[in-house]
Amino acid sequence: MASMPFSVSFTAHSPGFAQTKAAHHHSWPSSPYPSMAFLMPSTKSSFGASNSAFLRTGFSLCSSEIPGVSLKSRFSGGVYARAATEKSLYDYTVKDVEKKDAPLSKFKGKVLLIVNVASKCGLTASNYSELSHIYEKYKTQGFEILAFPCNQFGGQEPGSNPEIKQFACTRFKAEFPIFDKVDVNGPTTAPVYQFLKSNAGGFLGDLIKWNFEKFLVDKNGKVVERYQPTTSPFQIEKDIQRLLAA
Repeated sequence: MASMPFSVSFTAHSPGFAQTKAAHHHSWPSSPYPSMAFLMPSTKSSFGASNSAFLRTGFSLCSSEIPGVSLKSRFSGGVYARAATEKSLYDYTVKDVEKKDAPLSKFKGKVLLIVNVASKCGLTASNYSELSHIYEKYKTQGFEILAFPCNQFGGQEPGSNPEIKQFACTRFKAEFPIFDKVDVNGPTTAPVYQFLKSNAGGFLGDLIKWNFEKFLVDKNGKVVERYQPTTSPFQIEKDIQRLLAA
C-alpha cells in the first residue's frame, strides 16, 4: 500500500512564546558588551521545546525592561533559583588552577559566590576590584569566592592558568581561589556549571550570557540567586550578609 504524503502545521499559543516573540522586536538599550548570536543546545530550555528562532538570533545582553515579563522572570539582577535536583554543589570535584582535583565539599558550611572570570573584558577591572574588596571583608565570616576562568565570550580569557592567576593576584590582589579554565556553555560545559544553571535558570534558561555572571550558593550547597554579568558585586553584598546570618 502506497504511503500518502501529508503535512501538519502548528501554532504556538503559549503566553511565554508570545512574550518571547515580542521581546525579539523590542528596542534594546545599549550594552557594555556586544550583541551576540547564541546557538541553543539540544537540551530543553526554560522556554520548553519550542526552541524558537528568537533564541538563535543576536540580541543585546543587558535589557531588563521587557514588556509582559514579570520582575522575577526578568534577567535584571537576582533571579530566584528553581529546585531542579537533589544534588548539592558539594557533590562535585573540579580542577584547581594547577589542574589538581579540588572537591567542592571542602567549602561545606560556607556561603559561596561563583563567577566565570576573564582578564580582557570591559567588566574585568570593576568586577575583580569589587570581588577582592568583598572577599577581604567577609572571608573570616564563612564566605568564599570561586573564580572559574572561561574563554567562551569574545576570546577574552586566552592566557594559561599561571598567567590568569598572576594577572588576578598581582593586579587586583585577588586572594580567593581561582580554578582551571572551563567551558560554561555548549556540549563541553563543566559539570559544576551544568549544576549551577539547572538550579537557577536565567532569562534564556541555561545559557551563561557573558563574563562575570554570578551564582550565590548558601551554606547547604544550594543555589539561591543568580546575577547578570553587569550586576556589581557590591550590589550583592546584602544578599551575602543575609546568608551569612542564616
